[in-house]
Amino acid sequence: MQRKFLTNLGLLLSLNLLIKPFWIFGIDRTVQNIVGVADYGFYFVIFNFSFLFNIFLDLGITNFNNRNIAQNNHLLNKHFSGIIVLKVLLAALYLLVTFLVALIEGYHAEQFRLLAFLAFNQVLISLILYLRSNVSGLLFFKTDSMLSVLDRFLMIIFCGALLWGGITSKPFRIEWFVYSQTLAYLITALVAFLIVMKKAHLRKLNWNWPFFLMIIKQSFPFSLLVLLMTLYNRLDPIMLDLLLGKTNGSIQAGIYASGFRILDAVNNIAYLFSVLLLPIFAKMIKDKKPVEKMMKLSFTLIITPAIITAAGSFFYSHELMGLLYNAHINESANVFQLLMGGFVAVSTTYIFGTLLTANGNLKYLNIIALSGLAVNFSVNMILIPRMQAMGSAYASLITQFFTAVLQVFLAQKIFRFRINYRYLSVLLSFILGVVLFNYLSQVLNPAGWFIQRSWGWILNFLIMVVLSVILAAALGLFNLKSMIQILREDR
Repeated sequence: MQRKFLTNLGLLLSLNLLIKPFWIFGIDRTVQNIVGVADYGFYFVIFNFSFLFNIFLDLGITNFNNRNIAQNNHLLNKHFSGIIVLKVLLAALYLLVTFLVALIEGYHAEQFRLLAFLAFNQVLISLILYLRSNVSGLLFFKTDSMLSVLDRFLMIIFCGALLWGGITSKPFRIEWFVYSQTLAYLITALVAFLIVMKKAHLRKLNWNWPFFLMIIKQSFPFSLLVLLMTLYNRLDPIMLDLLLGKTNGSIQAGIYASGFRILDAVNNIAYLFSVLLLPIFAKMIKDKKPVEKMMKLSFTLIITPAIITAAGSFFYSHELMGLLYNAHINESANVFQLLMGGFVAVSTTYIFGTLLTANGNLKYLNIIALSGLAVNFSVNMILIPRMQAMGSAYASLITQFFTAVLQVFLAQKIFRFRINYRYLSVLLSFILGVVLFNYLSQVLNPAGWFIQRSWGWILNFLIMVVLSVILAAALGLFNLKSMIQILREDR
């Protein structure tokens, strides 16, 4: 299983590193710079609002299905035709709830028009994720890897044509950005549906109320977890809009979005670990195989670059924001520092939270997520009126570390992992070393020995990264010999 994990992680990371950074920094960032902070903030608030009720789209079916198919491959034929029908019914429920709440909130016509497409996009995203859960549940990771980047690849083509293709002489509008996403999701959903339909030998759709109720009952703990995590991860910009008013709220949400963009990019990469690990952990637990080695391997692989990324983002926040944006650079940099600090905690949850999910410890995970939501809401209520976007950034940082620590503690208790003090001391030494390299790279300014230009910080940043990777290898966090041995294993 370690060999399967490493080989498929390599493929998945390679594809996503080729496609998604260009989407986020080449397309998404360009769109924000062209339309402006206020218009992008307007979109960002509605985008996050469309996330709030996507629990009704899925009710935890995707995570339940991924774990279930990984442990019981033969159920794909039986379940697929019925769950597809159920997903259509849930999509109707989601749209009804979303538009009803938007009406109560007093959304005007322009907001409703954008929400209509963004809500439909959520329907398509949910369908794609469900279809992919069948593919990864069967452990067809190469096919899933291709599907994971298809939508972004298509978006790059569509948005790139509108931005730079000379198709229209009109200024780029935020609505075009949303329309491009809709078309890309439609094509990806169709491709994924055809793949799963072939593997499931689908002949007809199955309308079966007892089956629907059985699936909803079994997936309810997963749905509650998804709802709570969505709320505390997506609440910040919405609370900025509600507490600060439409005008200032949109500006502050746009500043928050600027700081959030790189976090979103690295989160998309880190999330891939959980995509692979959920079916792998589920299969290992069913087969009563020990998971400690897999857990340590995956945690080391994700936490090492996470520490380098978080520390580098803190020390070089102003340079990175200045490279990406034209306005509100100082405010965005301050928000960015805090949000990226939380990336270490988020990476931790992708390993320990996934392990607990695969083991079926949904009750405890839901209690942790509910506690996280309470912390996030409380801190936002206290800090947003005083600190605006910075208040939301503090709320995010506190919430992520709060939930991560609880998940690590819970996993240690349930699986009775031995506390490896040597490993922890190595990790602490690595953290201190990375912080020192960042500090010295700015104080000593080694790039200044060769060049005197304003972009010399990039060389300093790269020197810091190289030294950090060397330190990780020296401390044994990256053991190339062990990885080669794993890759040579027959099974």
